[in-house]
Amino acid sequence: MTLLILDLFGTFVFALSGAMVGVQRRLDIFGVFVLAFAAGNAGGVLRDLLLGSVPPLAIADWRYLGVSVLAGVLVFYKYHFVDRLRSAVLIFDGAGLALFSVNGTLKALQLGLGPVPAAILGMLSGVGGGVLRDVLSNETPAILRGDFYATAALIGAVVVVIGHGLSFPQEIVALAGASACFGLRLSAVRRGWKLPLAGNKGPSN
Repeated sequence: MTLLILDLFGTFVFALSGAMVGVQRRLDIFGVFVLAFAAGNAGGVLRDLLLGSVPPLAIADWRYLGVSVLAGVLVFYKYHFVDRLRSAVLIFDGAGLALFSVNGTLKALQLGLGPVPAAILGMLSGVGGGVLRDVLSNETPAILRGDFYATAALIGAVVVVIGHGLSFPQEIVALAGASACFGLRLSAVRRGWKLPLAGNKGPSN
């Protein structure tokens, strides 16, 4: 039940971020729903496929489509209300990143994966929705721009792995991992933390 709640809530907040981008790009209602569903479910679909869980829950369980549509409707018709939240897209994106990273790691651990592959799968699950949202909206994905994005997801996943290894309660482990990822992501945005970028290494004319 904990994993299902995390999954649905993560889907909802990532879908909110996708719908926000769609409205900002002045897409029609169908385009907003597409971005909402893509952002909300891409990470979960990638996670399930890598774990061999087919069909993915986002397709097999109507609730994932339901929360994605709900997010799209809410943003499309009440955009100004949602937009009152400061840096709404970044907040929803950070929350989705944290929830999917934690949930992906927990699912991997429950299926018997080791600590390292579980953490990597959690990170991939976390960044999937944001990457597809950015690609569909013609943006360079955050993980390719030097943003502290995949790194925050990986750190959150590592916290989960450590907590699981110490046999802490699953709810506490999930909260700790999500808080670490979300806090690091928002701190990076507000303080301008960046990973080192490639310099101009090409041949000079």
